[in-house]
Amino acid sequence: MQRRDFARAAAALAAITCWPALRAAPAASSPAGTAQQPFDYAWLKGVARARAAAPYKAPPAELPKAVEALDWDQYQAIRFRDDHALWAGDAQSNFHLKFFHLGLYFKSAVRLHEVVNGQARELAYDPVMFDYGKSGLRGASLPKDLGFAGFRVNFHTDWRGDVAAFLGASYFRAVGGERQYGLSARGLAIDTGLGRPEEFPMFTDFWFERPAPGHDVLTVYALLDSPSVSGAYRFDIHPGNTLVMDVDAALYPRRAVERLGIAPLTSMYQYGENDRRRANDWRPEVHDSDGLAIWSGQGEWLWRPLTNPEQLRFSAYSDENPRGFGLLQRDRNFDHYQDDGVFYDRRPSLWVTPKAGWGRGQVQLVEIPTDDETNDNIVAFWNPAQPLVPGEERLFSYQLHWGALPPVAPRMAQVVATRTGMGGVVGQKRKYYSARFVVDFAGGDFELLSSQAQLEPVITASRGIVEITSARPLASIRGWRASFDLRPTDDLVDPVELRLFLRYKGRAMTETWSYQWTPPAAAQRSF
Repeated sequence: MQRRDFARAAAALAAITCWPALRAAPAASSPAGTAQQPFDYAWLKGVARARAAAPYKAPPAELPKAVEALDWDQYQAIRFRDDHALWAGDAQSNFHLKFFHLGLYFKSAVRLHEVVNGQARELAYDPVMFDYGKSGLRGASLPKDLGFAGFRVNFHTDWRGDVAAFLGASYFRAVGGERQYGLSARGLAIDTGLGRPEEFPMFTDFWFERPAPGHDVLTVYALLDSPSVSGAYRFDIHPGNTLVMDVDAALYPRRAVERLGIAPLTSMYQYGENDRRRANDWRPEVHDSDGLAIWSGQGEWLWRPLTNPEQLRFSAYSDENPRGFGLLQRDRNFDHYQDDGVFYDRRPSLWVTPKAGWGRGQVQLVEIPTDDETNDNIVAFWNPAQPLVPGEERLFSYQLHWGALPPVAPRMAQVVATRTGMGGVVGQKRKYYSARFVVDFAGGDFELLSSQAQLEPVITASRGIVEITSARPLASIRGWRASFDLRPTDDLVDPVELRLFLRYKGRAMTETWSYQWTPPAAAQRSF
């Protein structure tokens, strides 16, 4: 599970997923690009259902020796030729598609198809599509049926930069107005964070519906497969300052799944203001996302700051018909990162909006230790309470919003910073160990409060004693700062669940800060 950006995210993953022959697709003996097949989403769901009823087969993952031997720099030297992009010759098309070459971490080919007027044809690999540069590869010596690793989407507002990319297993990413890639999404997560290797479903086939002239929405279909589940997906991609994807997923289980993850989001958190355990770098903070936000079915807003734990950490938030959740990068101040190379302050947030009631379940968060910013170590997803039953069809529809800001936000004040440290009173000798938590809130209706207003910090802890509580105005952010100490009352190192919000005359003025804190071992509790 220690993986990171788009390349590593699917590195060894594709090798453990399957690619059975596609039923009702063009015959293998027919040259790609010539045979046509009637296509629509109902047909694709039928193919996924048929796959789930058949035994799982691993996909071919052998590459020509020269391609297998590519290192990182050599693989990065391979460039797709712009003039070979799909729809590049159509002056009225608002989209171009470019394809990724196989190699490095990407060993299993995906089949790509164009759909025009309800007819699909497979797109053939041709080495002339690529400029091999300093990769050391000679296109003429590569197999004519090598295939592709994935694809990227370009929009007419800027043909040079892509707005979305699908590459490796079921991973995909997109950008909004900041034009900066960051966290990833996946088609499906299976058995994430269970202390054993998780299963990584793979998008084995894609279909691109040719957009109407001037149309600003791209429709992509995908076939997903894994040892446990087969599925059919539809993505309607709307580029913009906030890029929106409308997603429909139909799942067909082969076998029971212990932990199913719907709309999984994958990100990186190495260290920040609330968790400096791995802060041995010159930059003040290093993370793609700084918190999990949840808008519950009952209307409560939760903010859970991310951490880089010493051991795998699991959190679950029970809910019914959630209104949304997402991994956000709320802190967008360059000075807090000082990174002028990868620009963590520009990384997009990603918000999930269910389109229909998802019923009972949990928003689950998995945090994995990492000492390297090139490893993704954060996963969040919806886990339905009703388990998948082999032979059934399960449908999910939702929107993904990629951009600097989520499409919705609480009207009340939000958490803007979380800090932790040693508890106690400055200038007084400490008699026991305690931890200090400081939470800053801004926004909402704070501007309406008089300078004499008394806000009450409402704090709960699953264990320990809460003490030295306070809530006071913080002029620098035109908000309020709450703080408290937590004193452990036992030697356990099991996580402690903490919650905090500010209340005024019985009314909640802020969203709820939720945190999971792991006490150090008793021998390490110096004071």
